[in-house]
Amino acid sequence: MAEGRLAGRAAIITGAGDGVGLGMAKRFAAEGAAVLVAEFNEETGSTAAAALQAAGARAQFFKCDVTEQAQVEAMVATCAEQFGSVDILVNNAYRGMGYHRVEKMPDENFEHALKINFWAAKWSMTAAFPYMKSNRWGRIINVGSLNGVNAHVGTTDYNISKEALRALTRTAAREWAPYGICANIICPAAASSSFRTFSERQPELATVMEAANPMGRMGDPEKDIGGVAVFLASEDARYLTGNTLFVDGGGHINGVAWAPNLPE
Repeated sequence: MAEGRLAGRAAIITGAGDGVGLGMAKRFAAEGAAVLVAEFNEETGSTAAAALQAAGARAQFFKCDVTEQAQVEAMVATCAEQFGSVDILVNNAYRGMGYHRVEKMPDENFEHALKINFWAAKWSMTAAFPYMKSNRWGRIINVGSLNGVNAHVGTTDYNISKEALRALTRTAAREWAPYGICANIICPAAASSSFRTFSERQPELATVMEAANPMGRMGDPEKDIGGVAVFLASEDARYLTGNTLFVDGGGHINGVAWAPNLPE
């Protein structure tokens, strides 16, 4: 896979063992990028990397708990060692801790969400910056959420951490633009593993959400979300930075019917 829009580029994608992360990994590999599959789940991560390799891509699995700074920094260093550079960084990994009303949300849930959504991205971006600055080229794609933008109920920990991530991304975009580094946010609506889990817990609400989407469905992680990520990672997006892209079939236009049943 030497040819393609991302030929010669080296990419890190966290949470690439399933869902949106895996969809992006497949599209990046198909466009010629070398992909470091950074994943907490060793089974899904190694399987994803093996599948990319079988398809002819340069890919490697790296087991990483992004809530641990040392592991995040080792992840970035491994990409540089194995592929010769760090050109594209996608912060996508997330593990949730359940739904609660604001007044009942445990402090540890906030701490976890900020660690995995904000601090993990801050650590990886800081570690990748010297490589991108040296190359005068870089692409940072952070995965945000409409949950934070619309303040969906029951997920205040997640909402706050994703909005902190947006602020980090926009500020980095401003400060790092002179070095040819573009940083953007994707807010996806996808039929991911997280959505499947949610659908099992709240099937009626999931059905309402899909029906309310202007396109009538959740996005395909590879075909719908991955394609936009490839654009942002490519030379075609060299003049696009600091933006939030709602890759959600138009769901953000009138809001999303997100109202899970929460006990008083």
